[in-house]
Amino acid sequence: MAKGFTATTHGITVMVRTFYLPEQSRPDDSHFVWAYQITITNGGDKTVQLLRRTWFITDETGHTRRVHGDGVVGYTPVLTPGEHFEYTSGTPLSTSSGFMTGKYHMQEVPDGGEFDIAIPAFSLDSPHQNTRLH
Repeated sequence: MAKGFTATTHGITVMVRTFYLPEQSRPDDSHFVWAYQITITNGGDKTVQLLRRTWFITDETGHTRRVHGDGVVGYTPVLTPGEHFEYTSGTPLSTSSGFMTGKYHMQEVPDGGEFDIAIPAFSLDSPHQNTRLH
């Protein structure tokens, strides 16, 4: 497991931990899989809802894939001040390392004002990784 990566925007903290999944990976077929666990904590003074997410997933060759969609893992959580939401998801890559970053598109509840919060850049490192720097 990697150390946690964190970012705080508008009082909302996003923490990410990554896990390489050797049982789902097939290095000989250029198929590497990671899980990432995310905790979103509302340290602000307003209730907010996560509406959408945008991810940028980059492999070690520099190829970047953009993923955009509603909510996270089927949820659009509402977080009152002090609350947190945690979920786990995953991604495959065709290379042995890479990184991800992105943003969550949020809305104040009930005011309706929309804003984005940062998802910190985090590395996807496997035991098979190339030792070149990203």
